[in-house]
Amino acid sequence: MIKEKKETKAERVERIKKEKDGLDVLKDIHLYAKSGTSVHPEDIDRLKWYGLYTQNTNLQAEDDDTLYFMLRVKLTSGSLNVVQLKKVAEISKLYARSTADFTTRQDLQFHFITMKDLPAIFSELKEVGLSTVFAAGDVPRNVVTCPVNGIDISDTCDVTDIVAAVNKYFDGNKTLSNLPRKYKVGISACSKHCMSHEIQDLSFNAKRDENGFVVFDVSVGGGLASNKQIATHIGNVSEEQVLAVTQAVTQIYRDYGNRKSRTKARLGHIIKEFGIEWFRNVLEEKLNFKLKQTVLPTYTPYAKREHFGVHASKVKNTSYIGCAVSAGSVGATTLEQLSKILAKNGATTIKLTTTQNFVITDVPNDKTQEVLQELQNLDIEAFPSPFRARTLACTGTKFCKFAISETKDLAQELIEYLEEKFPTFNETISLSVNGCPHSCAHPHIVDIGLLGCKLKEDNQTVTGFELILGGNLEGEKSNFGKKTGIKFTPEKSFTVIENILKEYINSESQSFREYLVEKTVE
Repeated sequence: MIKEKKETKAERVERIKKEKDGLDVLKDIHLYAKSGTSVHPEDIDRLKWYGLYTQNTNLQAEDDDTLYFMLRVKLTSGSLNVVQLKKVAEISKLYARSTADFTTRQDLQFHFITMKDLPAIFSELKEVGLSTVFAAGDVPRNVVTCPVNGIDISDTCDVTDIVAAVNKYFDGNKTLSNLPRKYKVGISACSKHCMSHEIQDLSFNAKRDENGFVVFDVSVGGGLASNKQIATHIGNVSEEQVLAVTQAVTQIYRDYGNRKSRTKARLGHIIKEFGIEWFRNVLEEKLNFKLKQTVLPTYTPYAKREHFGVHASKVKNTSYIGCAVSAGSVGATTLEQLSKILAKNGATTIKLTTTQNFVITDVPNDKTQEVLQELQNLDIEAFPSPFRARTLACTGTKFCKFAISETKDLAQELIEYLEEKFPTFNETISLSVNGCPHSCAHPHIVDIGLLGCKLKEDNQTVTGFELILGGNLEGEKSNFGKKTGIKFTPEKSFTVIENILKEYINSESQSFREYLVEKTVE
């Protein structure tokens, strides 16, 4: 008897997408919500197109067999106004057990979402101009940009209209609803390069050329996890050409991407297979114009890519305030209180960052001190410690099915521990607590990364972390952190990092970055 060949993971996903487009699952969501019937396993995959992932069952009671979801809300340019803040706080309270997290893609995530509540949630989000469409799945994800674009005095230019044009092209575009895998784009004119172009599939960084004209450096093929590589700069284009390049690169990815292996299906894998010259030639042929070549600028080191504190805005009589949130955890109460602080003080909007923090964009100058005090009351710091400023954490075992180790609580505890142990330390350090090898919290680009793993302790297999050291994004000087082989349980994380900092303080290194370079070369 001939055995029937089992589908590979890639074959299964490609079949599912071909049989029914992810965007077409919306009518099924409404049917499932109304009927209460079990969700078909193949529709579970399609639900991602509306920002839904099934949740880990760790926190469920034994007698609770409810299928819970994480729901990701796509925030265009990372923006939430007062009305939207109030609405997402209500949704968090009513439907998500008061959970809410900021993500590294300037999105917002809820947990404990049930199928029966989705129609109401979608309706309430739509009322305030928010959506979950293309927040996940094999589609173009949220376009990341600088949170202080258009208001920062040191901006090269204002990219608001460009970002809007690219978002309009992507939003719900059925010709792009079946890409080989996820696809990430960034557009920025930030003087501190805060959107981290080096790890985007496609990015545009504004600068001024030798004649003083604004041009955009184009980089392609960056990524983490299975596509762990620094993006390659391929030339620059004018502001008017950004949309055309986005369309062409996206279509090349759709048409040439690997659909036989999920681990080799990102844009960077195409470039790795066919070469950057092949890619540039195909792109320029599709565009019918050539990308210009200029000298690359000096890029800001990753740990210094931030907008904390109070800064004068381009908008008269206003300032923006950059704020740190511990590992992106906010929740209903914080969201609600933020909406009240903004409304009370005449501000209108916050914008999320790619490091799970946020900026209040338009605080009247005479209200800044009052806002700072009210933020502190929420444990939100505009002048954060070196440890609170740049600590990332993924969802972890509380809610993520892939996670091996818990992350959010540990990240908060680490911040508080290091603040107590090193109260006078004044050099910003980037940290990541990542629950599994998927790199959602970017452990390979930070100074100190904790990567979830299993290890042996007292002849028992337990969960913990492996130490990664020395990651940094800095244009062509970028490098990924190195796995040290050092593994430890979560409770030992505190002394592991403490000892690293003590060793640095007692060394002759002029900076923590220099110390890490020397340490990882050994």
